[in-house]
Amino acid sequence: MLNKLEKSMENCPVTEINGYYYFIHPVTDGLPLVEPELLEEVMNAVIEVGNLDCDYILTAQSMGFPLATALSLKTRLPYKYIRKRSYGLNQEVSISQITGYSSSDMYINFVDKGDKVFLIDDVLSTGGTLRAIVKALKAMEVEIVDTVIIFEKIGVREKLEQELGIKIKSLLKLKMEGANIKIVGKGI
Repeated sequence: MLNKLEKSMENCPVTEINGYYYFIHPVTDGLPLVEPELLEEVMNAVIEVGNLDCDYILTAQSMGFPLATALSLKTRLPYKYIRKRSYGLNQEVSISQITGYSSSDMYINFVDKGDKVFLIDDVLSTGGTLRAIVKALKAMEVEIVDTVIIFEKIGVREKLEQELGIKIKSLLKLKMEGANIKIVGKGI
């Protein structure tokens, strides 16, 4: 089912940012080259594991953008983005995102109480982005129908699920051993 995705990890470069090892991959960074067949395989897997009984797809800037777009084209569901830019709109909700290598503010617009959303993102690493988004959505009384992440770095998901009260699905589980990446299993 995920042959192309697994194979794409074989020669995946890793860089270090302030002591944090970060892998560079077509699905997570748009580099070195995003092959349509890889993206299609990933979207088919997301559709297979995800509950898409929602009003729309929701994702965070920036690598969630191509994922939400591709998923929208396959499912015909609309999508919305959580941006790193404030538009200063009346109902804008500001959240703080803290990841393994940076921190920034993000802004939620045009998401309303009672909306049913499907969350998709590229990597679950420290949980900083997902934590901020889920807490904000719950405070806004938005229903999170499902959450699917493409790559899960092991050691975070279970604790985050318990903390946030949601189920997090992933396609591939990875273990980072310094600059080395090891696929340790398929997700879900």
